[in-house]
Amino acid sequence: MNLTFTPDSIANVVQRIEAANEGFKQRYPGDVTTRQPVHTVYGGAHLFKADTAGKLGGIGLRNLDAYAPNFVVFAKALGLPGAETLPHTEAEIAHLAEIIANDPDAICCANEPAWMAYTVYTRVREKLQREPVEDYRVDFEDGYGNRPDEEEDLHAVNVGQELAKGIASGGLPPFIGIRIKPFTLESYKRAVRTLDLCITALVQASGGQVPANFVVTLPKVTMPEQVTALADLVDELEARHGIAAGAIGLDLMIETPQAIIDHTGANTVNLLVRAGRGRVRYCAFGTYDYTALVNITAHYQTHTHPAADFARHIMQISLAGTGVNISDGATTTMPIGPHRATKEKPLTPQQEAENQAVVHAAWKLHYDNVQHSLRHAFYQGWDLNPAQLPVRYAAIYTFFLESVDDASRRLNRFVDAAAQATLSGNMFDDAATGQGLLNFFLRGIACGAITEEEAMATGVTLEELHGRSFVRIVQNRAYKKTV
Repeated sequence: MNLTFTPDSIANVVQRIEAANEGFKQRYPGDVTTRQPVHTVYGGAHLFKADTAGKLGGIGLRNLDAYAPNFVVFAKALGLPGAETLPHTEAEIAHLAEIIANDPDAICCANEPAWMAYTVYTRVREKLQREPVEDYRVDFEDGYGNRPDEEEDLHAVNVGQELAKGIASGGLPPFIGIRIKPFTLESYKRAVRTLDLCITALVQASGGQVPANFVVTLPKVTMPEQVTALADLVDELEARHGIAAGAIGLDLMIETPQAIIDHTGANTVNLLVRAGRGRVRYCAFGTYDYTALVNITAHYQTHTHPAADFARHIMQISLAGTGVNISDGATTTMPIGPHRATKEKPLTPQQEAENQAVVHAAWKLHYDNVQHSLRHAFYQGWDLNPAQLPVRYAAIYTFFLESVDDASRRLNRFVDAAAQATLSGNMFDDAATGQGLLNFFLRGIACGAITEEEAMATGVTLEELHGRSFVRIVQNRAYKKTV
C-alpha cells in the first residue's frame, strides 16, 4: 500500500492532536469511582456534638417505629411498587413477615411486592442502626442564622473541638464538613473568621488532624473569585497548621442564576469548579433559593419544577467527566405531626390519626423527590430532619433493588464481551458504560441497598468489586485466558 503522509510531514499535526487530547484528559479525568455519600444532613452549628450522627439515627428509628411499625405500613405510606396488594390486618402482616424471613428467595419469586417492601424496611432499619448519616454538614448559615459575633465565635471554636473529639472516638460520619456564610459583601468577613476559628480549634485539639473526607461548603456562590478566595484561605490554613495539602475539600452551593449563566451568557459552573484549583469535590444544587431568584412564586417552588430541572441538567452537563460529584436539593416539608402529647394530656385517637396523615404525606413527598433525583442520575441530596432519613434510604434502596437483576445481567454480558474483544486484539470503546454498570453496584453496596452477595450474581468476584475498575477487570480476565 502506498501512503502520501510521512512521519515528518504530519509530525506537527500529530503533536497538536496529542496535546489537545492530553489537555482534554486533564480537564475531564472521568467520574471518580470512590464512594459518594447518598445525602448530606444539615444541622445548626450551635447544636453539633461529636455524637450527633448517632443520635440522629436514633431519632429516625423512633420516628419510623411511631408512624410505620411494620413493613406494610411503610410500603403503603411511600407507595412502594405493588404496596396496594399487601395485607391490611396485623395478623396477616405478621404471618407474611414470618414467611419472608424463613424463605426470602421463594417469596421474591412468588410475591415480589411483599419481598420488596420487607427487604427495604429491614435494610432501612439496619442502616439507621449502623450508619444513619453518611455526610453531615455543620451549618453556620441558614440552619444557624445571624447571631452576635461573640456567640458565633464560641460556636465556631466548639465545633472545632467537637470534631476533634469525633476523630478520637471514631464517631463521626464517613463524610463531614462545615458550611460557612456566603462570600457576599455583607457576610464574607464573618465567614472567614468562622472558618479560621473552627479549623484552628480543630487542629489544636486533634494534633493537626482533620476528619477524613472533610469539606468546607460555600453557599450562594456567584463568581469564580469567591471560590479562588476560599481556596487561598484553605491553602494557608493547611500550610500554617501542617495539614496535608488537599485534605480540606470544597463544596459549592449552586443556588443563584449567576452560578449557572454569568453576565456574558457563558456557563459558569465549570468556571467555578476550576477556580478551586482541584479542591472542589461537590457541587450542590439549592432548589428553593434558585427558584425564588428566578421569580417563581412560593406555591410553585417545588423540587420537580422545570426551572430546577433545567439548572440541574446544566450542572450535570458541565461536570460530566470532571470527577466532581453533584448533590441535589432538599424537601422542605418536614414529617412532623401537628399535635404533641404531654404527660398531662396524651393524644386522642383523632390527633394520632392526624399526625400520621401529616407524617405520611411528608414522607411520600420526600420519597417522590428522591426518586425524581435518582431518575435524573443525581445520587446525593440534602436531608434537613432526622425523620427524613428512613425515607431517603427507602427511596434509594427501592431504586437499586428494582434494577439490580437487569443491571446484573448487563454487567455480566458486558464484561465477557469486552474481555473477548481485548483478547482478540479488537478495541472496545465502551469502558465508560461498563464502569457505569460497575458503579451501580458499588453505590448500592456502599449505602446498604444491595449486598455483596447480590452483586456477585453479576459474575464479578468480590476482589474485582473492591478493585472498583471495569477496565482492570477486563484486562485481568483477558490475561487469564491467555495463560
